[in-house]
Amino acid sequence: MDEILKILRDNGVFFVATTDGNAGRVRPFGFAEIYDGRLFFFTGKDKEVYQQLIARPDCEICSCSPTGQWLRVRGRAVFDESREIKKKIFASMPNLLNLYKQGEDDPRGAAFYLENPEAVLMDMQGNFRKFDI
Repeated sequence: MDEILKILRDNGVFFVATTDGNAGRVRPFGFAEIYDGRLFFFTGKDKEVYQQLIARPDCEICSCSPTGQWLRVRGRAVFDESREIKKKIFASMPNLLNLYKQGEDDPRGAAFYLENPEAVLMDMQGNFRKFDI
């Protein structure tokens, strides 16, 4: 899991794909962290991505490197409303306070992790590596 987080961080922005009705939706994310052995992300409850993940929690994340590798991580989004997790998230990425002024007590923030994640790293030369998570 640590290597997956390192790849996401090294690449900076990654993309989260969800389903909206019968259509796919993709948007950039920039926060990921590991807590209690789980890969966590953070979004706002006022965003469409939140509603989409509540309705259909299966999602996939894709991150591309400047060297031509890409990481795909798929799983089922599970929201964690615990104050402890949110506190860790705001400690890890304090600039989220610009959007969520009340920090871990801001009711608009939503932390989620991927249940039963599967991850693969690939490149244009056909190299393929599956992570044991």
